[in-house]
Amino acid sequence: MNAADERTHSEAPHGSDVVLALSGVDLVREGRTILRRIDWRVRRGERWAVLGPNGSGKTTLLRVASLYLHPSRGAVDVLGQRLGRTDTRELRRHAQLTSAALADMLQPKLRAEDVVVTGKYAALAPWWHRYTAADRRKARALLDRFGCRALAGAAFGTLSSGERQRVLLARTLMSDPALWLLDEPTAGLDLGGREQLVALLGTVAADAGPPSIVMVTHHVEEIPPAFTHALLLAGGRVHAAGAIEDVLTSDRLSSCFGVPLTLERRDGRWLAWSAD
Repeated sequence: MNAADERTHSEAPHGSDVVLALSGVDLVREGRTILRRIDWRVRRGERWAVLGPNGSGKTTLLRVASLYLHPSRGAVDVLGQRLGRTDTRELRRHAQLTSAALADMLQPKLRAEDVVVTGKYAALAPWWHRYTAADRRKARALLDRFGCRALAGAAFGTLSSGERQRVLLARTLMSDPALWLLDEPTAGLDLGGREQLVALLGTVAADAGPPSIVMVTHHVEEIPPAFTHALLLAGGRVHAAGAIEDVLTSDRLSSCFGVPLTLERRDGRWLAWSAD
């Protein structure tokens, strides 16, 4: 980590512009340390890409950030509210997560519109809350934003992988969150589906307003052009973090993944390949 990175991580976790702060976070499960001394800040308007080798702790980091996992040590603050000292269910409305694990928890018979509208309360089904006509209109408008308005009445379990991802992305914006957490949103998509979704994410990321975005991905090619920051994880530790142009370099990526890599940026998109 360079001097600029060290200054970033030594700053105070609180502040009007900080939407997520992890301070000294460790996560230990069954004797195995998955995250080690994570210090990380996400500020309003920032768009972060999180990369690292398999098993480096990326998905675990996102589950801690989304308040679904409590750290073994350290502190997690979302919008100035500390995990363990506030109503987690309410706070999750402001830090919305989409992931394959979430998709698996949803009932396949739910209509796409119902999946989206449940995002208002970060719920898994519509039975436990009341939704207004305005809520329904907003859900359909979000489906339209992600190019799947025609799927509003379709059963979630009948949708293709790409269609499900679009519905889940629409769901995360239902509560107007301050923080948008995406765990490999393009996983399982073919090339066309991936490029369409990257373009959609780029459109959202280019919006000057909220939410702040954190996206876990395995591939630099999936990072939309409007992303501003990057975090590299290796062995459960922060390998590098900061402005995307400073972090995404051939040397740092090679060091993080343990193989020689060449990295280039073309027309706002990143490309990486073996340097051997």
